Amino acid sequence: MRDPGKVLILGAGPMGLGAAYRLQELGFENFTVIEGCDRPGGLASSYVDEKGFTWDVGGHVQFSHYSYYDDLLDRALGQDWLHHERESWIWTKGRFVPYPFQNNIHRLDAESRNRALAGLERAAASRGRGKRAENFQEWILQTFGKGIADLFLCPYNCKVWGYPLETMGIGWMANRVAAPDIGRVRQNIRENRDDVSWGPNNTFRFPLRGGTGAIWQGVANLIRPERFLFGHKVHQVDLKARQVLLGEGRRLKYGALITSIPLDVLCRMCEGLEPRVCRAGASMVHSSVHILGIGLKGEQPDTLQKKCWMYFPDGNSPYYRVTVFSNYSPYHVPEQERYWSLMAEVCESPLKRVNEADLKEWTLQALRQDGLLPDKAEVISFWHRREEYGYPTPFLARDEALACVLPELERHEVYSRGRFGAWKYEVANQDHSCMQGVEVVNRLLHGEPESTLSDPDFVNSGVFVKGASN
Repeated sequence: MRDPGKVLILGAGPMGLGAAYRLQELGFENFTVIEGCDRPGGLASSYVDEKGFTWDVGGHVQFSHYSYYDDLLDRALGQDWLHHERESWIWTKGRFVPYPFQNNIHRLDAESRNRALAGLERAAASRGRGKRAENFQEWILQTFGKGIADLFLCPYNCKVWGYPLETMGIGWMANRVAAPDIGRVRQNIRENRDDVSWGPNNTFRFPLRGGTGAIWQGVANLIRPERFLFGHKVHQVDLKARQVLLGEGRRLKYGALITSIPLDVLCRMCEGLEPRVCRAGASMVHSSVHILGIGLKGEQPDTLQKKCWMYFPDGNSPYYRVTVFSNYSPYHVPEQERYWSLMAEVCESPLKRVNEADLKEWTLQALRQDGLLPDKAEVISFWHRREEYGYPTPFLARDEALACVLPELERHEVYSRGRFGAWKYEVANQDHSCMQGVEVVNRLLHGEPESTLSDPDFVNSGVFVKGASN
């Protein structure tokens, strides 16, 4: 086993915890995890508000591409899991359409259905004959046609990303968007059949208690507590001296640095980076997210009894997604028989500003308009949390920027991984992020390749289920 020297891990989210657990599993003791917050989990943390409602930092569910990850979560939580079949829907033009939208256009009104099908057929007939799509907007139009683009995919993606779709690349979408099968769509229309099985998360599991954050607290509990420094923020990374400067002036030396700090922030922190690398780091594009938890008293509508989450492309609402969070676990509310909960997510970007003063009123008004909040329901809790770094945007020049920044950091033994460390949305789920931490440790100690970072399409293909060597 190779010895990289002292390993510092910046961030106790899924990536950092995956790296720490793997180091300990391999018997490597010379490491420390530094976390600025008072708890593990990062963007996968959970909170309990003053009324007793549990909230996640966004709509998370557990599904996996890795046997190693599944085994780790089993160790973390044991049998404390609930298992769900996904019920996700799109609310548009006053009706619910099952996800994925393109497979279920039979649910639309006749005019919209015919328009969507005609666009799909024209797109299929033209495929391969025109120029290759150069951005996300062109890819949507070429793949699905103008009908589905106008009805759902363009307004929804503008709402969730907060940037013009023509400024986004197309290399990130493998296994993220269901490609249309015209024959299957026609059959669904003929038979008036819902087609809801697509995707790796068509079934998922969720912690019985404590929300998603319970998973990562459980993983942290598997690691010796003396390995953690909570409540310590990193202010600077001295690449030449291989030192990390903490807020109180404390300096820690490292042989290898594994970090999930957002890549643009990390580049600003690093003393000794070339100007071209700093410019590439500064070019990273992201959006922020507002998480709004609505704790409710009264009877839950029958239409929401089995739904997991819903997408909202229409402009009457600020949110792009709403989760019926009390459906994930009865312990998310103070008392199951009397309370239930909704959790909404709102995107913010420099091109899509959010007025926080009006957000509560707008959200509640839209929830009533969309039929999610009955007049008789009593709102007894409204929880609001804003995360500056919500989505790592796959902008057009992303891959070129990453090709400049990541190798240069590694030349200084700095390994930037995770949702915002690697800035690859296609491998930014919890399982991906955790396994990026595991795999970078395997690389440092065993010389093994990092499959998740280097080959996202293969990892997401459905044939890749990876463990870790001992």
